[in-house]
Amino acid sequence: MFRSIREIFQYKEMIASLVRQSLRTRYRGSFLGFLWTFVNPLMQLVVYSIVFSVVMRIEIDNFAMYLFIGLIPWIFFANALRESSVCILNNDNLIKKIYFPRAVLPVSVVLAGFINMMLGFVIVIAMLLLTGLGLSLEIVYLPVVLAVELVLSTGIALWVSSLTVYFRDLEHMLEVVTMVWFYLTPIVYNVELIPERWQPLFRLNPMYALIQEYRNVLFFQTGLDAGNLVYPAVLSVLLLFSGVLVFEKLQRNFAEEI
Repeated sequence: MFRSIREIFQYKEMIASLVRQSLRTRYRGSFLGFLWTFVNPLMQLVVYSIVFSVVMRIEIDNFAMYLFIGLIPWIFFANALRESSVCILNNDNLIKKIYFPRAVLPVSVVLAGFINMMLGFVIVIAMLLLTGLGLSLEIVYLPVVLAVELVLSTGIALWVSSLTVYFRDLEHMLEVVTMVWFYLTPIVYNVELIPERWQPLFRLNPMYALIQEYRNVLFFQTGLDAGNLVYPAVLSVLLLFSGVLVFEKLQRNFAEEI
């Protein structure tokens, strides 16, 4: 396992090249180009704001910012799952031609999405300043939450990218899973709306705590709840190491399967 991790780091130049290629080609040929990185979450923000603050009348002060801070990390997470599930299949020619650690592909997908999320947080910070909410020293904890989500996303990406090679239906199943997962995560609603008896079940979702911590740091500015972050942090590490093991075992027959 550690040999596989070490080998991935040895191919860091290839990872960087794939990330640059992904960022350059993502919106190549479109009129707005790289601006779609900001337009997509902003459009979703507008739609959800209208539905949940006007139609369903959720009463949260500065609901647009409350929603935006939860939406940006969710978009990264959902895209990482969806795009990593097909990254091996979409690079079949590369896999059959040259040798490289196959895990480089899902890792590069996650890192490209992570960079997009970081750019999204630039907009978040700008809007916090423009809306008068401002920033506090608690923002120093933001890298901790970002790191946990990055490890979580990478671990799951390793799992789904390798499994989809053998179970092609997983790609389509993930569309349904991420839709359900979205509504089981307190992004468009307050955690206080969840009945007390269902709270333990919701807390099994690692994104539940992560979204809360993003808001604690940026929206409520109360600082990091370290206890709340223990479960997703431990789960993220377990998923990463188990993902490396599963990927290492399944990658042996990738060329034959694709």
